[in-house]
Amino acid sequence: MTPLILSILASTCIFVVFKLFDRFKIHTLQAIVVNYITACATGFIDFDGTISASSIANASWFFYTLALGALFILVFNLMAITTQRSGLSVVSVATKMSVVVPILFGLFYYKESLGGYKLLGIVLALVAVYLTSAKGKTASLGKRQLLLPALVFLGSGIIDTSIKFLEEAFVAEADVPIFSATVFGSAACIGIITLIYLRLVGKIQFQFKNVIGGIALGIPNYFSIYFLVKALRSGLMESSGIFTVNNVFIVMLSTLLGIVLFKERLLPKNWLGIFLAVVSIFLVALAEL
Repeated sequence: MTPLILSILASTCIFVVFKLFDRFKIHTLQAIVVNYITACATGFIDFDGTISASSIANASWFFYTLALGALFILVFNLMAITTQRSGLSVVSVATKMSVVVPILFGLFYYKESLGGYKLLGIVLALVAVYLTSAKGKTASLGKRQLLLPALVFLGSGIIDTSIKFLEEAFVAEADVPIFSATVFGSAACIGIITLIYLRLVGKIQFQFKNVIGGIALGIPNYFSIYFLVKALRSGLMESSGIFTVNNVFIVMLSTLLGIVLFKERLLPKNWLGIFLAVVSIFLVALAEL
């Protein structure tokens, strides 16, 4: 239970830091790259063992982490473009609804159980995530506009699914910190190259406050992945249950913190979403007993 709670808290901290980015006018891309560097360094510090480039490169999961790190950067850029073209609420819903991908993967690939309580809980969880995330009027999207949110949905889902698959198939218990660090390190390398290019063409100016913002984001970002992997292998419940409870709790807690810390106002459908989130968590937990 402890790793799941800590993963939820770390992921919720990411939400708070992102909200503070707006307040302090942090350049998001610069902070994101520093965040990956920080998360990578945190993983190396957290690793209890001897670190060598050759041992990492020879690890069975190494090339998978390179691809996963590239996907991190790609999905982030897709989210940024989608936000500009379709709005923040569309990105929020697409990202959070992507939990359906790892849930389905667990049910079909790992042949996890799907009783009545669990099925109802998962369905209610998806409805709750949508209602809690939706702000204002629902955007009307044409076929072309649907492409970007669909890619964000798919990419976010593939990231969570890949983490589950890799930790199950390749990552030893002692290697979780170094595995997480290598994923973030891969994303950091691609991000650094991107920043250098943007600086050379004069599109960005580096500011120290972006470094501070990136460090503040990187530490909880690392632990959100680290504790998620720990939760997935804890035996507390099947992965479909872990992803459901993890995602719904993050949405619910982030929404409540938005009210308390940032004076956000919720629509009736958001409150309904929070209520359904509580019910869905109860049903999924009941199914795992």
